Amino acid sequence: MEFRVLGPVGAWRGDAEVALDGAKQRTVLAALLLAEGRTVPDTRLCELLWGEHPPATFAAQLYNYVSRLRKYLGAEVDIVRQWSGYQVRIGAARLDLVEFERLAEAGREALRGGRHAEAAERLHAAMSMWRGPALSNVTEHLATAEAHRMAELRMAVLESRIEADLRLGRHLRLVPEITRLVAENPLHEGLRGQLMTALLHCDRQADALAAYHEGRRVLADELGVDPGPLLTEAYRSILAGPPAPPVVVAEPSWHGVRPAMLPPGVGDFAGREEELSGLLRVLTAEPHARPPVAVVTGMAGVGKSTLALHAAHLTRTAFPDGQLYADLGRGRGNAVEPYDVLGWFLRSLGHPESAIPKGLDERVRLYRSQLAGRRLLVMLDGTADYAQVCPLLPGDPGCQVIVTSRLRMPELAGATSIEVGTLDRAQALALLGRIIGAQRIAEETDAAGRIVELCGRLSLGVRVAGSRLLARPHWSLGYLADRLADERYRLDELRLGSMDVRERLDSSYHQLADLGQLALRRLSLLRVPAFPSWCTAEVLGVSRHAGEEVGEDLVDARLLEIVESDGGRRQRFRFHDLVRVFAREKADQADRVLVAGAGALSAVGS
Repeated sequence: MEFRVLGPVGAWRGDAEVALDGAKQRTVLAALLLAEGRTVPDTRLCELLWGEHPPATFAAQLYNYVSRLRKYLGAEVDIVRQWSGYQVRIGAARLDLVEFERLAEAGREALRGGRHAEAAERLHAAMSMWRGPALSNVTEHLATAEAHRMAELRMAVLESRIEADLRLGRHLRLVPEITRLVAENPLHEGLRGQLMTALLHCDRQADALAAYHEGRRVLADELGVDPGPLLTEAYRSILAGPPAPPVVVAEPSWHGVRPAMLPPGVGDFAGREEELSGLLRVLTAEPHARPPVAVVTGMAGVGKSTLALHAAHLTRTAFPDGQLYADLGRGRGNAVEPYDVLGWFLRSLGHPESAIPKGLDERVRLYRSQLAGRRLLVMLDGTADYAQVCPLLPGDPGCQVIVTSRLRMPELAGATSIEVGTLDRAQALALLGRIIGAQRIAEETDAAGRIVELCGRLSLGVRVAGSRLLARPHWSLGYLADRLADERYRLDELRLGSMDVRERLDSSYHQLADLGQLALRRLSLLRVPAFPSWCTAEVLGVSRHAGEEVGEDLVDARLLEIVESDGGRRQRFRFHDLVRVFAREKADQADRVLVAGAGALSAVGS
């Protein structure tokens, strides 16, 4: 039998997984396994299962969980009662955490002994045992309690594995990986020192120094401290000169004008761990292995640009020749033409106005020629369609493009799509807390929950609500929640300066054809949480085929969500809460126009 905790918790008998009942039963199993043969008191198990508010019947429920575990695991594993707790004895069964630690120690011993190839083999084998975030399917109480220990355990071995690879001269292949790790762990001095070493051995002394100065700034801003001995020593070795013999870098680097057009990122970024990790993997992959375009897609106000900008800033060192950025236009009627964007980009690359061609095709050719052999990041924000993107795509694999759009852009061959949905409740509360402070959340937990739900857990909505609370410290969270509760004024409340939920939704609405706008208004009046696709045809009075086409247009515009689909034959749609409120506003406005028009005709007739 084998037990696994380095990823989803589970038990395996040969090749067959043992069926366990759910998160709480897996929590009991994981807690006993992680105790390494020690007795886990009932009180501790209760805390890991239910937190600070256990049910009155917790003792009976705990007994049931243990009884079912005994039944499922059989005679190979012994769960015994010890005083006021439980202990697991796994006998000859295997625990992946124990095997991981055994391989890690063997790898470290080989590294200390100068056996670098053996060390790399053992440490790579150890890291391969991780199947995702540890304890990913247990209660949040256990996951939180063990998160720091498991993360430190994994990071320590990962550092040793990178060190072994560095000793073997694998610097070029390590740079993208360590760049991503530093972006995810900006305060980790060990990783940053390893990145500096790898860059130096790739004949990228300037980038290594930039990585040091970035680390010094982050440490000063976040912790108010200077770099420690590890980073300082790495810095001195760089100043002493490049190593000999130098390693030749396969990809050429350009040392002319380096544009830096990215807008500032947000300082209160929260959540989006999975989406951010996926985007960082794309951006930090080696040029020959990464897709040419990453498309960040989702509904209006969901936080596409925030995510993309955050990732772009974290990976700047992976693109030493600079960053190009253009907001291609979110609002109605103001989409930017590629012709104008090419002019901005060419000027940023050092071309005087007189040297920029007048024709679109000539600008495209010059732009792609200028990017040849360089490593730049190009971010195209708020893209309306493929036609707007196509002329702005570089031709060189060393360049990477991030596109944010409400459309999925299937025309972009080979692109990776990062789907951004609404925040879950915990992420939404974390974002609200980053804006207004955790103390205010703790003081009015229920009201904070109401606010994020009334915002539909839409990133922009939560950000506006938080900014309003920050601007009005005399407002209680309960007071704002009460203001948001009235649908008639909810979108008025979710507006502050340039942050306006209604305006973002309006831009999606006005990209629809007239029939799509009519369908959206009429469907919003249905008093059901979800509805079948044929309702679109019914409310429009058109054929079912025509209705399905309109429904697909609404889904493409991210104004409807698919909640159920049978291969496209039978589908059910629903509204995001704020989209429904917006669509009903539009329906009311249309009704008022009709009434006013009828009144005017009546007056003329009389």
